[in-house]
Amino acid sequence: MKILEVKDLTKIYGEDDNKVIALDHVSFSVEKGEFIAIVGASGSGKSTLLHLIGGVDQPSSGDVIVNGTNVYQQNEENLAIFRRREVGLIYQFYNLIPVLTVEENMTLPVLLDNQKVNQQRFLELLKILDLENRKNHLPKELSGGQQQRVSIGRALMNAPSLVLADEPTGNLDSKNSKEIVDLLKLTQKKYKQTLIMITHDERIAMQADRIIVIEDGKIKKDEVIHK
Repeated sequence: MKILEVKDLTKIYGEDDNKVIALDHVSFSVEKGEFIAIVGASGSGKSTLLHLIGGVDQPSSGDVIVNGTNVYQQNEENLAIFRRREVGLIYQFYNLIPVLTVEENMTLPVLLDNQKVNQQRFLELLKILDLENRKNHLPKELSGGQQQRVSIGRALMNAPSLVLADEPTGNLDSKNSKEIVDLLKLTQKKYKQTLIMITHDERIAMQADRIIVIEDGKIKKDEVIHK
């Protein structure tokens, strides 16, 4: 079952002599539960693609269809709801709110969506992420690896269809990097989620079901690694 369809997606910044084509007519689809690694050099269009899939940025043309819904044919209110409920975003630099505890950071997206926090899911995620003894700590009291675990928990609290990770291990050492990738794979399998990850680390990319190589805003290669 296709959970994501990207059709002829194009993103252009600037005009005339200042025009930059960040994405150039990109098309591909993703099956529910797949783990996709997106790789490519800096400036190739990887992050632009991820943000367009997640409804964070507007394309110049083309379509993103998630669970049968065309993301960019929705009004602003429905697009905001889509971002909160269907997409879990994980960034390289955590983006935690410094004055909020682990629990508050993780449950914030649910509360912003005017929903009741699923305490069973919250406690289960705390256990999986090994944060049970840290739930009342502030981000400054955590290691880099622990902060990234919190950002993963925050991304998963709304049980999103798509988990989009933009270089989630780029700010971590090799030990923490391995732990974060293992956790993402574990939660992907446990919650039957679809994981799309940008990475520069070839070892991480090789763990994916499929690798998409982006070069100059176009798909250079799309290869199945594991079936």
